Order: sequence, then structure tokens, then C-alpha cells
Amino acid sequence: MSTDKVFKALGDPTRRALLDLLCEKNGQTLGELCGNLEMTRQSATQHIGILEAANLVTTVRRGRQKLHFINPVPLHEVYERWVRKFEQQRLSLLHDLKKELEGE
Repeated sequence: MSTDKVFKALGDPTRRALLDLLCEKNGQTLGELCGNLEMTRQSATQHIGILEAANLVTTVRRGRQKLHFINPVPLHEVYERWVRKFEQQRLSLLHDLKKELEGE
């Protein structure tokens, strides 16, 4: 996994909005995504290209349609590598504080 590509993809609010749309309804066409964001097909194609390069979006052809699907695996890998360890420390501190305040 290229973590740099994932962070770059997530760094743009339009790309995050595209991922939000795919979370709400996975398997949308480019036209559906453009309509929800009021952007041109060319702009959406560029943003989706960056999401695809980061492996956050995959596409499947069904007849004449090209459907876009979110791939949560790179997000999970970022969570495991960068978020989870900080979350565990914070929860441990809260647990210790609770025990101290309750006199245990």
C-alpha cells in the first residue's frame, strides 16, 4: 500500500466528498457522482483517478456503464497504522482517570 497516495487522496475535500457519496450508495456511475457534487465530468474523472491510484476506489463495467465502488482496505490500513495506537493510549488514560476519580 502506498500510504502517501492515500493521504494525498484524502487531503482534498472534493475527493473526501466523493468517498462519502460512495459510502452512502456504492456502485455509482460518473454521471451520478457529478450530479451530486455539481462538477464537470472532467473534474470528477481527475479526482476519481487519484482515488483509484490510491486504491480507494475501484471500477466495474456493467454493460455500457462504469460503476465506482469504495475500497475500504487502504483506509483500514491507515487506521491500524496511524490511528489505532493513539486511540488505545487515550482510552487507557481515560480508564486510569476513571479508576482514580472513583477511588479504586
